[in-house]
Formats: sequence, structure tokens, C-alpha cells
Amino acid sequence: MPTMADVARTAGVSVATVSHVLNGTRPVLPHTRQAVLDAVDELGYTPNTLARSLVTSRTRSIGLAVSAISNPYFTEILQGVEAGALEHGYSLLIADPHDDPEHERKVVQLLHERRVDGMIVAPSADPRELVSYLTRHEVPTVFLDRVVDGAGGVEGRPGDAGVGAGGEEPGAVLGGPGDAGPPSGGPRRFDQVCAESTRPTADLVTHLAGLGHRRIGLVAGLPGLSTTAERIAGYRQGLTASGLPYDPHLIVHGDSESAGAELATAALLALPTPPTALVTANNTMTIGTLRTLRERGLSVPDDLALCCFDDFAWADLFAPRLTAIAQPSREIGTEAVRLLLDRLAAPDRPSRTLRLPCAFVHRTSCGCAETGEYGRPAPRSQSSQSKGTVS
Repeated sequence: MPTMADVARTAGVSVATVSHVLNGTRPVLPHTRQAVLDAVDELGYTPNTLARSLVTSRTRSIGLAVSAISNPYFTEILQGVEAGALEHGYSLLIADPHDDPEHERKVVQLLHERRVDGMIVAPSADPRELVSYLTRHEVPTVFLDRVVDGAGGVEGRPGDAGVGAGGEEPGAVLGGPGDAGPPSGGPRRFDQVCAESTRPTADLVTHLAGLGHRRIGLVAGLPGLSTTAERIAGYRQGLTASGLPYDPHLIVHGDSESAGAELATAALLALPTPPTALVTANNTMTIGTLRTLRERGLSVPDDLALCCFDDFAWADLFAPRLTAIAQPSREIGTEAVRLLLDRLAAPDRPSRTLRLPCAFVHRTSCGCAETGEYGRPAPRSQSSQSKGTVS
């Protein structure tokens, strides 16, 4: 079986250089790195992961705690995490916290006890025990999809033009209700990555209002989640921008689940003056809403217009085709890995929160005519066109 010394001789470099290439412990010139990788392929060298972990105190493994892995949105995030981890030679240990705070803390502890180098977690609606455990044990962690107030600083996507004089990036969405950043002087322990939620939801509302709707309902997610709060804030921003009054009876919580959305949609339809259009706040709740509408014999968009947050693979196959906000789910996963590896390489660097832009996918469930256009970004006047926005 070939050894690291054999790789070094074949590549014409030192054993230390081979170690730096394989472990990523020090930058190596591109041509030297390629020579080492070519020698590894030629000899069929397989690193001894166990021995390496004993020397470096690293297992080259990442713990991933994400609920509802069966949800296509989180499945795509998982694919992004897996691709990013594999690219850098890391393996994944995956656990499902079931959006339960107590179970969440337990599975994170189990992952930690498996000596993962760091964790990527989609926090529950009450992450206090989670944050306490991760802080107490100083576990390098990235929160994804849902953010925790005060957990991170701000950052744009790679290649952004930088931060403006007022602390905001060009084109950033600032100051909206529910869109505030970390409190001044708050903790800055964890990195975070998520999609924009507030402005894209506002775009759905203003689009429906532009089609003449004056009573627009929202099937919101599980209370306590940052995504729920931000999408409610976006809904209210859209009403304000359209000159429509806010009616709290038009917001119902589907608790981010299909069954909950069925009940929530039924409650909206039972109002003395029901809405003429709906916005659903995630893909699973869209399914529940459609099921209730079908059971009531209601047609979309003839009886009720519908727009949804979260695009998914079969949204284009519905009749009518679903107008939706598409999140960069796979990119969220790969960026989470990038942030975690940056944290492992520089434990004392300031924490960052990275928000990625969404796309407005214009189809026909909103009541618009068929255009043949698969999708487009939301209009510049309604949605940030920056490469990243800050929370």
C-alpha cells in the first residue's frame, strides 16, 4: 500500500508539503498542489483518516442538523452541503431535530460527541438551549435558513462591491419591519446563511395588488421562526407599498406544514369577507392550501389567485402553473460549508450573516396570462438586485 512518503517522492516534494495539500493546513502553489494530487491518483494513495485525526485533532467531518429533510427545499440544501463538504474532503453526519427544541439540543450533543469538526444547523423556533450548548462548548457552527438574532455580523456574497458608508451594501434592504440586524453590542458567536425573505414576500403582495386584489391573505409559517417573522413583515410591507390596509384576520399560521395550511386556508375562506388572493409562505403549506381549495371546489386563479414562497420541481406542472419565489437552496448549503471552513481556519474572525437573493418565478396561478417565461428576477423597483443583502 503506497505511503505519504511514496507520494512525496513521486511528486518531487517533501512529506510536509503532501500533508499540507491533503489536510489543507497551509497554502501550496497551484502547480505543486496539482503535482501532489497527480501522484495520489497515480499511486492510488488513500489517506489514513483515523491516524490523521489523532495527529490533527480533526475528524474532517461536519454535523448537519436539519428538520424536514424530506421537504424538497431542505433536500436541495442538503445536496449543497454535501457537495461543498465533499469538495473539501469532509464527510457528513446528519440528524433530524424535528423542529423540537429539546430534541434539537440532544441531536446536536450526539453530533458533538462524535467529534465533528463543526456543525451546520437550521435552528428551531426556540433555539435557546441549542445556542447555550454550542456556546458553552465553543462548537464552530453555522446557522442556515433561519437566523438567530444577535448571532452574527453582516456580509455580502463573494464578489460584492463592499459595504456602503452607512454600513449597508449597495442595493441592500434595510430598516424594514422585522428585518432588523443584530442588536447593538449583541453576541457575535455564529455565522449564518439564509435567503432574503422580507422583500421577496412584499413582491408577491404588490404583484397581486397590481392585478386588482384588495384582500390578500397570508398563510404564514411556524411562529417563532425567523423566516415566519420576516415573511409576515414582507407581507405588511407589500400592503403598505400598495396602499392597502392591514387586517390581522387575513394572516393565519399554517405552522410550516401541509395539514396546518389546510386548516389555516379553511379559516381564511370562512371569513365574512374572504380574501380574493393568497400568499403561502413555504412549499409544504402551498400543497395544503391547494388541497383545501380543491376540496371546496375552488379554482385557481379564477376563484382565488395564489402566489407562493418556495419554488419546487413540480410547481411548473400544476394547472395553473405556480407563481413563486425561488430560493437559492443549493447555494445556501454550499455557502454554509464555506462559512464553516472559514471559521475552522480562523476561529477568531468576526462572525457573518450572509443573505442570498431570491428569484421571482412568474407563472399563471396569480391570474396573469401565460407568457412562456420560466422565471425572472423581481422588478428592480420592487426587489433588491444586489448580489447579497444584509440582515
